[in-house]
Amino acid sequence: MAGGGTGGHVIPGIAVARELSARGHQPVFVGTARGMETKLVPAAGFPLELIDIGSLQGQGRWHQLKTMAQIPGSVLRCLALTRRLDASAVFSMGGYAAGPVAVAAALRRLPLILMEPNAMPGLTNRHMARFSRKALLSFEDALPYFPAGNAELTGLPVRREFFNLAPRKRGPIVNILVTGGSRGARTLNQAVTGLWPLLDGEPVRILLQSGSDGPNIPGVTVVRFVDDMPAAFAEADLVICRAGAGAVAELAAAGKPAILVPYPYAADDHQAKNAAALERTGAARMVLDRECTPERLRDEIAALLLPGKLEAMSAAARRFARPGAAERAADLLEECVGVLEQ
Repeated sequence: MAGGGTGGHVIPGIAVARELSARGHQPVFVGTARGMETKLVPAAGFPLELIDIGSLQGQGRWHQLKTMAQIPGSVLRCLALTRRLDASAVFSMGGYAAGPVAVAAALRRLPLILMEPNAMPGLTNRHMARFSRKALLSFEDALPYFPAGNAELTGLPVRREFFNLAPRKRGPIVNILVTGGSRGARTLNQAVTGLWPLLDGEPVRILLQSGSDGPNIPGVTVVRFVDDMPAAFAEADLVICRAGAGAVAELAAAGKPAILVPYPYAADDHQAKNAAALERTGAARMVLDRECTPERLRDEIAALLLPGKLEAMSAAARRFARPGAAERAADLLEECVGVLEQ
């Protein structure tokens, strides 16, 4: 199981690992000591092997040269790992931590399955596409980056609780959930701080997940962390959030209308491409980070309060949802190993 760094590269992999484990297989993760995998993978009960590799994108020249120097040793380490662990296949979520593992799989001719969660595929998955047996995608926009017939739209593994949420009937008060993720987002926090006075008279209620440095905003419920996000989604008529792959997949699974504010420093600007893909379907509105002012949010919210608008967006979001992604990934890995053993 290759992929690390951010939760977006780790959490879907854990979902696939749980499905494989339930079928009697033994998933082993490979990552780095500084990524989210060091917390998430052991907490999920899976073994984690570490390699020494850095990122290339968005880094200075010195850091890139250092990473290039690390690649041969990391690939050799992964070749040894696949032999010692008697690996039958490699599943890659992409990201810098997955690169050496995917290269080792190609060198040893091990079946390689890729899962690409974003509309703009990451560097590792773009380069390893031709060596893969199958690429599992969340966005049609990513199809041109993979060999014809080698890609399949499966979506991203999402907790069943999100898919099980019943459609919400709009009441007299519109509940708005604002979240920048577990660490919060300064842009969203600042925008909401100035937003509430501008909403005077509008029938809205706001819950803000602010992160550790959350502001005190009169009239807004501010929490540092939402322990039960599916429950928060269940109560929300509208979600304002970043446009990471995990957030987008959860919105689709829950059928929630959204105002998406892409993180402006994401690699290859992939969050903006994710948001644009949802906006084209009518499921979301995109507001660029530099344009996310209290006034702009007020205008967007006012437009979405028009009769039938939120309901139409909710229906569009549900059409984007694709359940069963973890199960499909496990099926393909089993098929690849079956072909290999025959």
